[in-house]
Amino acid sequence: MAKNVEAEISVLVNEILEDYGNGRAIDRIDTYNQPNRDVIIDIIEKLRRIVYPGYFRDKVYRIYNVKNNLSVIIEDVMFNLSKQIAVALRYREDAEEKSVEQLEEEAYQMTLAFLGTIPRVREYMDTDLQASFDGDPAADSKEEIIFAYPGLYAITVYRLAHELYKLGIPLIPRIMTEHAHGITGIDIHPGATIGKYFFIDHGTGIVVGETTVIGERVKVYQGVTLGALSTKGGQKLRNKRRHPTIEDNVTIYSGASILGGDTIIGKDVVIGGNAFITESIAPGTRVTVKNQELQLKGGESWS
Repeated sequence: MAKNVEAEISVLVNEILEDYGNGRAIDRIDTYNQPNRDVIIDIIEKLRRIVYPGYFRDKVYRIYNVKNNLSVIIEDVMFNLSKQIAVALRYREDAEEKSVEQLEEEAYQMTLAFLGTIPRVREYMDTDLQASFDGDPAADSKEEIIFAYPGLYAITVYRLAHELYKLGIPLIPRIMTEHAHGITGIDIHPGATIGKYFFIDHGTGIVVGETTVIGERVKVYQGVTLGALSTKGGQKLRNKRRHPTIEDNVTIYSGASILGGDTIIGKDVVIGGNAFITESIAPGTRVTVKNQELQLKGGESWS
């Protein structure tokens, strides 16, 4: 019996190994030349400690001097992020024209440039935190929001990933935002452009597409989709505006869908729940969906 199992496993291994030789994307087996998702997730958590220095305790380092602790974390991020970027750069079209050393140097410079954006990211996050506190009467404190609110977590990861996206780094920004998506249910593409004082309330099921542009002081509830009107064109639509523009001071209630690259939602607009919008809305407009008729059958009287 044991010999038969061993022989059968050997046959299966050979068949699967042979299948790996078909040259498809799923056949790649050079794991050390792929970005490491676990390392990238660890980098996210270290970046959160940099953005919110007094909130998330380090599991490894026991350095209580703020400057020393920050130096250790930044050095860790620089080393690991630079390595991951160097791997990711191999996916660019011009990668074959450059040596490994050139890609590593470019990755190092990109890492420095990214870390230089942290003060700007923190400036934006401070406004997002304020918007979350001002917009949610259920929030007892800003600390509660930082520790517990999925919306702020998703926005934090998005804002960090967006800076990497702007540097032209492949793969890593999307890995970051999809990690946040998996945790929070909030899907923000790192290519979206989002202004200050962005508030996500509840958040589950929100989708913000790659070419979405969102102004300042925008409030979005759960289940909102800022998406493309059609994706039938597939890759032919790459680098084209597919998603809507949301101007300043807009509120979008739960379940609303706003679609299309030509769709502009003007300033001070309020979009009611479950609205389906594919055309521009003039500033100051209130959009509501007419209530469906309710039919009640059976039940006992309250009297």
